[in-house]
Amino acid sequence: MRDTSVGITSRSMNDVRADKMRKFMAYMRQHYMLYIFLILPIAYFIIFKYVPMYGVSIAFKDYNMFDGIWRSPWNNFATFKEIFGMKEFYRAVRNTFILNSLDLLAGFPAPIILAIILSELKSKTYRRISQTILYLPHFLSWIVIGSLAIQLFSTQSGLVNILLERMGFEPINFLTVKSSWLVTYVMFGVWQSAGWNAIIYLAAISGINPELYEAATVDGAGRLRKIWHITLPCIKPTIIILLILYVGRIAQIGFDRPYAMGNHLVNEISDVISTFVYRVGLRSGRFSAATAVGFFQSVVGMVFLLIANYVASKFGEQGIW
Repeated sequence: MRDTSVGITSRSMNDVRADKMRKFMAYMRQHYMLYIFLILPIAYFIIFKYVPMYGVSIAFKDYNMFDGIWRSPWNNFATFKEIFGMKEFYRAVRNTFILNSLDLLAGFPAPIILAIILSELKSKTYRRISQTILYLPHFLSWIVIGSLAIQLFSTQSGLVNILLERMGFEPINFLTVKSSWLVTYVMFGVWQSAGWNAIIYLAAISGINPELYEAATVDGAGRLRKIWHITLPCIKPTIIILLILYVGRIAQIGFDRPYAMGNHLVNEISDVISTFVYRVGLRSGRFSAATAVGFFQSVVGMVFLLIANYVASKFGEQGIW
């Protein structure tokens, strides 16, 4: 009897495994195209994101391009000690946080407001035209935008200052005074990114159940009441997730924007981590220093991301995990 029961149990286990395999094969035959489409993005992340990670070890070595990464000697954190002893590094870190914080305060709410305004437009034709016009700045490089800023806001030859002078006003130093430069920098950032970032919020708004608005209309709610009590609460999870990701990038800043819009007169506020890396690390051939600063940015960004996600979960909001 014992041998018979063991045999029955083993056969039943084999039947379960065979049944699972049949279901798996049927699922793969039905959805194999989805996995084929995943090959390219997975290959992209492996080749361009994971494989280069071994290069982080340059930050901990006296890197010599002729010896290569592995044969270069370890330096006992000497690169980090050198970087943390430079006043220019702390200035670059300060400026990075200041500019990203201003972008967060002015640039993060802008696409939300823009998406709500676009969703409230009744004319579909006007909405499509408006969206197209608002998306276009995203496709301009910061070199082009920097040239545009000079043509518009230059003290001597800028169009805006020429108009101000003809109207009897004094010209404004938009690009040569720190406070004015900060306003100009943030303004161009909002103009360049708001239309494109609004796409995500427009998608979230389009997923709201229309019956909620119909019920609110029956109850006598106006347009502002609908926005405050229906639209914003329904897109709040999207706002929270994007805010967490934005905070996680607060230590990261692109090279092209501050480099294209900055100049030596405002270098005290426009010199950020990316321009510091270019000047001190890459232009001088000090690749270990450039890698060390990049590694520092990644660690700080990860810490801010974890803190933002933890705070969101403590307030009962859904985080990114």
